[in-house]
Amino acid sequence: MASAKSNTALGVIALIIAFAALSIASSVFAPLAFSALSIAVLWPVQERLQRVLPRFLAVAASMTLILFAFAGVGSLITWGFGRVVRAIMVDPARFLGTYDQLATWLDQHGIVVASLWAEHFNVSWLIRALQNVASRLNSTMAFWIVVFVYVLLGLLEFEDLKDRIASMPNRASAQILRTAGDETARKIRRYMMVRSQVSVMTGVLIACVAYASGLSLYREWGVIAFALNFIPFIGPLIATVLPATFAMAELGSWQAAALVFVAMNAVQFIGGSYMEPRISGKALSLSPLLVLFSVFFWSYIWGIYGAFLGVPMTIAMLTFAAQFKSTAWAAHLLGGGSSGVDAEALNSPCE
Repeated sequence: MASAKSNTALGVIALIIAFAALSIASSVFAPLAFSALSIAVLWPVQERLQRVLPRFLAVAASMTLILFAFAGVGSLITWGFGRVVRAIMVDPARFLGTYDQLATWLDQHGIVVASLWAEHFNVSWLIRALQNVASRLNSTMAFWIVVFVYVLLGLLEFEDLKDRIASMPNRASAQILRTAGDETARKIRRYMMVRSQVSVMTGVLIACVAYASGLSLYREWGVIAFALNFIPFIGPLIATVLPATFAMAELGSWQAAALVFVAMNAVQFIGGSYMEPRISGKALSLSPLLVLFSVFFWSYIWGIYGAFLGVPMTIAMLTFAAQFKSTAWAAHLLGGGSSGVDAEALNSPCE
């Protein structure tokens, strides 16, 4: 009994140290995790290409495909947010008037905003903010370069890695790695496909709601909703608060803004709580509490990239946990009862 408690304590300590290392070395591990996600999604395409093309040509074709995908999504996001920022810069008086109305309402209810605004919003703050944005743009470019290199090397070495796993002396470990790896890749591909479908549907419906409400930037709000929908909970909230705020400035009525907010949240609810679970099925069912925790936890570890990678990382961890007798119960419990848990591991005593 004492030995079991000691092993549990050592396991918890090792887990804390591992997460601390992931946070400290985020510039190394975050692009590595993102490249692993990209390889898992891209590998079936690479495998098909290798049947008709030499290996290096197939890798070149796959890299071209992923480069166009990254560039296309990045251009859409830049276009959407850029148009919103330009709309603010073109007509700042309208948004300042909305701010004054909101500040007056808050002052009447005992929340003084003007002093906080004067204290924190000044020229030095603006300069620091611009410098921060510039440094983040540079780090983002470096991040994608590292991801691109990781994906290239990973595709070139993937088959060799599978051969090395198959030739491991410990056959049980090799079987666990092969099974968990294949199952994780399958689930991540399924997750990304479902998330992409729901994001497209959400973006289209949000654009329709914005157009019906009379908002001028309805296309931009649709694109922003599509992009932010890949970040559960946080992304959809931002994608509804922003257009509702703009609706207050554009339409001049808080009732109209509230109606836009409610309608867009209804779209997000239908997509996230109704459509997505039915498309993905039980294979990807996760506890909503676990999904929310994953987004916040991994965003704390890796920032915005962690918010995007949180759910795939959790899916991978649960899939590997399902292969071991001592952790299969956790994978079954947190995975909504269907996480690819091996029945023998689940029914056996914990080891």
